[in-house]
Amino acid sequence: MLKGFKDFILRGNVLDLAVGIIIGAAFGAIVTSLVKDVITPAIGAIGGQPDFGAIKLGPVLIGNFLNAVVSFLFIAGALYFFIVVPVNKLSRKKEEAPPSPSKSETYLKEIRDLLAARKG
Repeated sequence: MLKGFKDFILRGNVLDLAVGIIIGAAFGAIVTSLVKDVITPAIGAIGGQPDFGAIKLGPVLIGNFLNAVVSFLFIAGALYFFIVVPVNKLSRKKEEAPPSPSKSETYLKEIRDLLAARKG
């Protein structure tokens, strides 16, 4: 029974998932700090601090929900513009790099250059 548990825990996909969750939580803290400490104060400096906490619809605190929605949109925007777009640009540049010539192409070029040197 313990061997089966050990095999389950040491399986690659379980470890990958654990690492992904831990890195995701740490990365989430970075993005939340970016939004909370950089983007929101910058917007607040331009147009006033965005806070909808006082908005009520009867006994329902709709303002807190609006704050959560705005915060989500800021976080999603920060992720997209500061992470997704640059990574996509880097991966496109990587894909656009011409493939290195094969050995036979390299040999053919050397032969061509040698023949051209003999003639000239």
